[in-house]
Amino acid sequence: MIKINSLEKVYRTEEVETVALNKLSMEVKQGEFVAIMGPSGCGKSTLLNILGLLDDPDGGSFLFNGLEVAGYNERKRADLRKKNIGFVFQSFNLIDELTVFENVELPLLYLGVKSADRKKRVEEVLERVQIMHRRNHFPQQLSGGQQQRVAVARAVVNTPKLILADEPTGNLDSTNGNDVMQLLTDLNEAGTTVIMVTHSEHDARYSHRIIRLLDGQVVMENIMTNG
Repeated sequence: MIKINSLEKVYRTEEVETVALNKLSMEVKQGEFVAIMGPSGCGKSTLLNILGLLDDPDGGSFLFNGLEVAGYNERKRADLRKKNIGFVFQSFNLIDELTVFENVELPLLYLGVKSADRKKRVEEVLERVQIMHRRNHFPQQLSGGQQQRVAVARAVVNTPKLILADEPTGNLDSTNGNDVMQLLTDLNEAGTTVIMVTHSEHDARYSHRIIRLLDGQVVMENIMTNG
């Protein structure tokens, strides 16, 4: 699904040049659950932004489902992104003024899905993440764990091929964190590819494979025996 070769990303200001990705190469197959780990500043977030087609690399090759996307402009990246990728963030990123139902419905509005189909798909996914009973509540009326369930529902409502999760349990207690990790595992077992950035060795154990970064490069890979 994803094949990256010699990927480079450099951030420059007048005073300093920071190499975020240094000829990084990696591959993720359809249906894998991969955890990306490493110390702060090792390039994890930069890599996730490029994988999510939110940013473009300065050099190297990035194949997404066989397409070379490294040189795509923003419009082409956005089109590919909204049809193929769901995002789960540490900070939930829900819209406070919208209800649970409306937050989850949003990606389908962007895709132009008809009203009756939107209602059916949103209700199905809210049932799946066990938050249907809160459909008319606003984010501030929910616990952190419930908000992350809504965020996961929003990420998967358009049945993406890939979920990118950035520290998905970072703001949760251990019980809610385990629930969210189980949700991601269930989605992966149903066929969705998951790539997760995490500092948590505990969360990483849910994955099939851990890729460890240092200074913008892959320095180690571990295959998980439970995967």
